[in-house]
Amino acid sequence: MKPTKLFSIVFSLTSLFFTNIGFSQNETYNITGKLTANDSKDPLSFVQVALFEPGESRPVAFSDSDDNGNFSINAARGEYLLRFFLIGYDEKELEINLDRNRSLETIELISENQDLEEVVVQSSKFPIRSDAEGLTINPSQNLSNLGGTLLDILRNTPSVSVSEDGAITLRGSSGTNILINGRNSSLTQNLDQIPASAIEQIKIINNPNARYDAEAEAGVIDIVLKKGENLGTHGNGELTYGTRGRTNAGVNINHRTLKYNVFAGYNFRRWRSIGERRTEREIFEDEETLNQNTNSTDENIGHNLNFGADYYFGNNIISYEGFFQSSDDSQINTLYSELRENETNDLVLEYVRRNRETEADDGFDNALIYERTFEDKDKTFKVIASNSYRNQYKIQNIDIFRNASEPLEENLNGMERAFTDEKRYVSIFQADFTSPLSSDAKIEAGLKSNIRKFDNDYIYTRFEENIQDFVEDSNVSNRFIYQDQIHAGYFIYSNTSPKFDYTLGLRGEYTFVDTFLENTGESNQQNYFNLFPSLQTLYKINEENSLKLSYSRRIDRPTAWRLNPFPDITDSLSVRRGNPNLQPEMIHSLEFGHLANFENSSLTTNLFYRHVGNQLDFVTIIEDGISYSQPANLNTAESYGIEFIGITDITPWWNINGSFTAFQLKVDGSNIGEEFVNQGFAWNTKLMNSFTLPMGFSFQLVGNYESAEIEAQGRDLSQYYVDANFQKSFWENKGALSVSIRDIFDTRRFAGNSLTNTFRQSFYAKRETRFVMVSAKYRF
Repeated sequence: MKPTKLFSIVFSLTSLFFTNIGFSQNETYNITGKLTANDSKDPLSFVQVALFEPGESRPVAFSDSDDNGNFSINAARGEYLLRFFLIGYDEKELEINLDRNRSLETIELISENQDLEEVVVQSSKFPIRSDAEGLTINPSQNLSNLGGTLLDILRNTPSVSVSEDGAITLRGSSGTNILINGRNSSLTQNLDQIPASAIEQIKIINNPNARYDAEAEAGVIDIVLKKGENLGTHGNGELTYGTRGRTNAGVNINHRTLKYNVFAGYNFRRWRSIGERRTEREIFEDEETLNQNTNSTDENIGHNLNFGADYYFGNNIISYEGFFQSSDDSQINTLYSELRENETNDLVLEYVRRNRETEADDGFDNALIYERTFEDKDKTFKVIASNSYRNQYKIQNIDIFRNASEPLEENLNGMERAFTDEKRYVSIFQADFTSPLSSDAKIEAGLKSNIRKFDNDYIYTRFEENIQDFVEDSNVSNRFIYQDQIHAGYFIYSNTSPKFDYTLGLRGEYTFVDTFLENTGESNQQNYFNLFPSLQTLYKINEENSLKLSYSRRIDRPTAWRLNPFPDITDSLSVRRGNPNLQPEMIHSLEFGHLANFENSSLTTNLFYRHVGNQLDFVTIIEDGISYSQPANLNTAESYGIEFIGITDITPWWNINGSFTAFQLKVDGSNIGEEFVNQGFAWNTKLMNSFTLPMGFSFQLVGNYESAEIEAQGRDLSQYYVDANFQKSFWENKGALSVSIRDIFDTRRFAGNSLTNTFRQSFYAKRETRFVMVSAKYRF
């Protein structure tokens, strides 16, 4: 029997079994009362009345008041928040200790149009929260995120580094499993298209347990989009305008009753930028040095729409979540190259390549979710079916000016065109069940299928003078199709006590990979099964201090574009190509930490170690004077280090949060060559000072520093930058006007160097990073 068919049968039987599991009934008590208007004293009918457990957004019970304003609601013994909601009236909340039947006095609701003094209770919402599992980031608390994207949020996140091309590393390790609302999605291929204003929070889990995919060396980044969960109608709007005409506008709205919730958000983004890149490469055998300079300008116009609904009936919740993304990008990259002899400095080769590139991206992600709720809140059952699609169509028009130093029309002597049609499909089917075994123990179990397809059709043509037309080059053009299926099941047992909590998990994943290169008819199939154990423990020393220890075994499979062997020859002397022989990385990850939480501060200390077998890294080789950059499996890589994350209120008006991460990296690529063995120490730190000033003003200063970091053949150099942000609040904090100055000292750039037995190379890349943004936002 095929694995996919077997998995479908097991999935269906398990879902049917879980759905029909019963649940125990606890003793319940009754709350009654009457609701009237504050001004007229008339009874209020159709008021929505709901009981919430503190800190929860989903009610444990709800009802409506009748024609006489009377209401009645039942729930089990406990402490609750009793909330009342009616359009046109202020929401009201009462604390209730339900240890017997309760009859409340008449409760008055205040009309929204009454001009009454009101008491506003504000609570501090830390931008970063650290717990036993990882970090939770609240983007709205960092003013540097205004008008930005997901990458801007991650740049200001502890332990995270963002490279020149948007690649993410955690604690010096690449390969992250990025999720949207807890699900795999094809839309995560372009993180710079997800606006910061659409993101509710980000969860970073460096050492996830068996509940999560074993995919990715560095861990999990879960992007939670805004949907709104408070009763009533709520919304917010944001408009940002900056230098070079940078624009970002967005609006989010939701309406929730006790029976349903609907939400939607739209974001428009126009981003313009300029940049430069310089590369110098010396090939020792040829005794020649290549110097290349690239100037670039680009503009991106994007639209993002997220929307959905939740429907509550009985003990059931059905939800739909959708996300649509569309963008158009245009770039002009002009590359100047000259090759000279080292001894005489004589010019050997000179040319200019001007690439005018347009790209259209469209993507759609949607999910249907069923959740069964139980009176025991520790018991849950959820089924998810989701599908995402992304299409990227890119056109490159390349003008070549050989034996010339300037891209003048009279120097034009070559033209090339390239067309890329890339489609990605991701389908997810998942069921998760949690049930307590006793007051101290519970089990979790689940099944998941992740089915993906990547179809890249690349057509490359050259202009032929003799026929005055473009002719396809079959040696470069290619169509590469990648498909994989990952079927998984997991089981977790956890136990908690006043002093010690632990979680044991085991995940099994069956992987099937099928690649097909249409040009040559080559097909490559792989299938394998792996087990991934995990352990998480927490020892509570006292109310303020805890120790944690976690371990997980993980895998990082080579991505589709890394496996595609056909080259990208945008630059004919510096070529990038894939490697169809790549094998997955196998990772062992260990972490030990200390959590200290006090009333106005917290400090997290983590010691971590990671061992990677079959380390995937990019290496550069020289063939016939041409540089080829391609991925390869190295023997091993090891990293170990320490991390500090601290948050504190120095005074009621001054808050500081920051992080410091230091680690040692060791890469062993001796299976390729002696020069692919490297090791080094690296560190980074981030610090954010937030000041609450009189008259509704606030000020924020954000600093980032990343030291030099080694690669297999060299190292990336250090970088640092500072952002400053000002904000003035209006209308009881419902509105705000902000000014953000990014990279005040214009220091942010990427640079690095490589040294091998055959060549040396250095690069310097600088985008326009210093600019000013003005933002206005309003919530209702």
